[in-house]
Parts: sequence; structure tokens; C-alpha cells
Amino acid sequence: MTDTPETAYHFNVVRRALEVIDSTPAPGPSLEELAAALGMSPAHLQRVFSRWVGVSPKRYQQYLTLDHAKRLLRERFTTLATANELGLSGSGRLHDLFATWEAMSPGDYARSGAGLEIAWGWYESPFGPTLIMGTEKGICGIAFAAETGPEAAMADMLARWPEARFSEDPMALKPWADAAFGAAPGAAQLYLIGAPFQIKVWEALLHIPSGHVTTYSEIAEAIGSPKAVRAVGTAVGRNPISWLIPCHRALRKSGGLGGYHWGLPVKRAMLAWEAAEKDARESA
Repeated sequence: MTDTPETAYHFNVVRRALEVIDSTPAPGPSLEELAAALGMSPAHLQRVFSRWVGVSPKRYQQYLTLDHAKRLLRERFTTLATANELGLSGSGRLHDLFATWEAMSPGDYARSGAGLEIAWGWYESPFGPTLIMGTEKGICGIAFAAETGPEAAMADMLARWPEARFSEDPMALKPWADAAFGAAPGAAQLYLIGAPFQIKVWEALLHIPSGHVTTYSEIAEAIGSPKAVRAVGTAVGRNPISWLIPCHRALRKSGGLGGYHWGLPVKRAMLAWEAAEKDARESA
């Protein structure tokens, strides 16, 4: 999905490193063990990983722990009402891109995608094989297949809009796909396809700044439905545009990660990636 061999190489190194780190029991692999698993020298891996992620592999592993999730909730909990007041956006990613979005009308949603033309393509991302779907108005779906497998990820997304017409066209989505993971400048344009309540929840998620987290109850408060915590959790879980609509930033009050539609290892990697990128940016 990238425009240069060097950037593609960096994405691939980080993706493979994440797979090894996540599959190794705590305290995780040493730099030497990680380098051996990737067929690289320790010095080369340290240089490439640190340049791309912003911290060393060892420091990055610290961001993957449950303790880190609890620290996020203590130190980087964001009040969504305040975020809305200040105009903060959670669409900032690796390079603080801004995502613009448009929502489908309730009537169109009720037709289960009838009349929609949806293009799709597979791409590599820092979180493994990634399926991206989009209409002419923007990205409407992102699925991660590292845990579920590509067949299940594809079936999941196709079932969301059963009356739509789907066609494989990765080049049509490439500019948005590149922007989604910081491989190119520009905005990732989104097209939110969901029920009105779901869209309210997803819009609230878009206001959680990168590197911060919130809770399901806080989201319920922010959308004016404080008693609808369970319904909020369901809407978060049904978010079709993972990563760009940052449902991975929603945690339990206890600091537990909660669930994640594409697998908890993917959620941990996303939170770790954002925390590492934020800390590296602030210390620069």
C-alpha cells in the first residue's frame, strides 16, 4: 500500500516484529531474540524499528501490557465533553492526519446497502493484513485479519451491507489506505454506514485524541444517554471502520481492555503504537 520500497519495508518489519512480540510470553523477546526471528542483525532491527515507531522494541513491549492500559486510564483518560468543547479530534494517527466523515441517512441504512457500490482491497498495515472497503464518498470498512483470518474478515464485512454491490478495486482506495496508516499525507475520508445511535457513538469515538483512552460509560454520557452503557458497548463493537474510528481506545473502568472485534492482540498493538508515537513526538 506504500509508494516507496523503503516505506513498505519498514511497515513489513514492524508488522513482523509485532507478531513475534505478541506471540512471546512475558517479559517478551530480547532484542537479540527478536532480531534472530526476523533474520536481521540486532543493530539493524533497533535502527529500523526505532526510526519507524519512535522507541526501541523493548520500550514498545512495555506499552503492550495490561498495566500500561491501566496507566492510560489513570493518566490519559479524556473527557469527551471537554474534547468536543476544545475541538479535539481522535482522527490523529501516526502523522496527526485529520479524517473527515459523512454519515449515511437512516433511510439509506434501512435498505441494507441497496444501491451502494463498494470497492475493496487488501493492504499491509502495522497490524497485519488489512481489508479496506469504500464507496465514492469514503472508507466504509476496515477489517484486520491477523487473528480472524482473511476469509472470516471478508465474510464479516460483506454481511454488514448484504444488498450492496462489491468489486475488488484496491487502486481506487489506495490514496485513502495510504493516509489511514501514515504512509502518505492527506486525509482519510470516511463514510459512516450505521443506525443513528451507532453513528452517534462512532462520532464520539472520533473525538478521543490519539494516545488517550475513555470508558464506555463516558461515551454514554457524551452522547446524552448515560444509562445506555451496554448499548454503547454493542455499538463500539459493531464499528465497521476500525482504527480510523478508534474503538480500540474504549476501555473498562477497571482499566481492562474489554473486548475487540478483531482480537485483543490487535487492540493491544494499536494502543501501544499510539502511545509510543505520542511519547516520541512529545520528547522530540
